[in-house]
Amino acid sequence: MLVRIVKMTFEPSETEAFQELFERNKEKIRGFEGCNFLELYRDKNRDNIFFTYSYWESEDALENYRHSDLFKEVWSDTKKMFSGKPEAWSVDKVHSL
Repeated sequence: MLVRIVKMTFEPSETEAFQELFERNKEKIRGFEGCNFLELYRDKNRDNIFFTYSYWESEDALENYRHSDLFKEVWSDTKKMFSGKPEAWSVDKVHSL
């Protein structure tokens, strides 16, 4: 299993639009083949910073999503709202209690 964490910093005026975009697409993303879990987090101190946290069956599953029409459409709309460069990490879970 691969865990994907993406940090996104938005223009403050775009946070509501981003949340609406996520709401419209979250079920499609979560239902994409190979995606086993999806959550959205918001920074406690800077409310224009969001994180997505998702579990993927494999790196291939994530890459299939990243090359899909769904990703291209959602990411195209999302990146228009950024005020900073997004950051992403692919990590392996070591422990879960």
